[in-house]
Amino acid sequence: MRPCKRGDSPKPQGFTHYRDAFDHLLNAIGKGYSQGKPIAQYCSYCERVIVTNLAVEHLQPKDGPDGRPDLKNEWANFLLACVNCNSSKGNKAVNFNELFLPDRDNTFLAFDYDTNGVVAPAAGLTDEQKSLAQRTIDLVGLNAGIVNNGTVVSKDRRNQRINAYLSAIDSLEDFKSDPNNEALKRATVKSMVTSGYFSIWMKVFNDYPEMKSNFINAHNGTRESGCFDGLADAISPHPNTDNLDCGGKI
Repeated sequence: MRPCKRGDSPKPQGFTHYRDAFDHLLNAIGKGYSQGKPIAQYCSYCERVIVTNLAVEHLQPKDGPDGRPDLKNEWANFLLACVNCNSSKGNKAVNFNELFLPDRDNTFLAFDYDTNGVVAPAAGLTDEQKSLAQRTIDLVGLNAGIVNNGTVVSKDRRNQRINAYLSAIDSLEDFKSDPNNEALKRATVKSMVTSGYFSIWMKVFNDYPEMKSNFINAHNGTRESGCFDGLADAISPHPNTDNLDCGGKI
């Protein structure tokens, strides 16, 4: 799960309607770039490329028994989510102290993306941290089925992650064959941007700091999060310079 920094609201006076925040969120945390051109946009939770129906997601639900209608149009309560993550999360109560969230925690360190396509709590976490990571996985259904118009179109999301792994591995082999080729580096970044799954590409290219740094820079709000150092290694905890509730747990 790619960490990000949302920053100050572009509308200090507040949004009239939360949907008005969509383009601002894309500019702050959403789009992937290659050679300065926006190419793809992503779900803040599952990291998939979402061509249509990417939505403004409310961290604290706006409706239901645990709803916070007072936060319905508040910038600090927004992320971006696909239909599946958004639906899985629904109107469930959200306790920031019991979850790892990308706007306030270094979620890159919280989860492991296995080559079999399963997302699990990272091996190096404490038992308490693993519990928080698993709650987050369950909340947004990272290992659940993909639903389209009420129909399960994929038993789970594993195949898409496996395909992302295969794409990243192929790109790594190409890169290793000519690591000083600037055109090849740009093409590799473009492949990463268009395929999605930032965390998988970062894992596959773990031994190549320059490329990891390029991946970080290609996504809005990720370098700005302060979660990676100059060698593109993850820093813990998230600096949480937006001063969000219960931030910096990892």
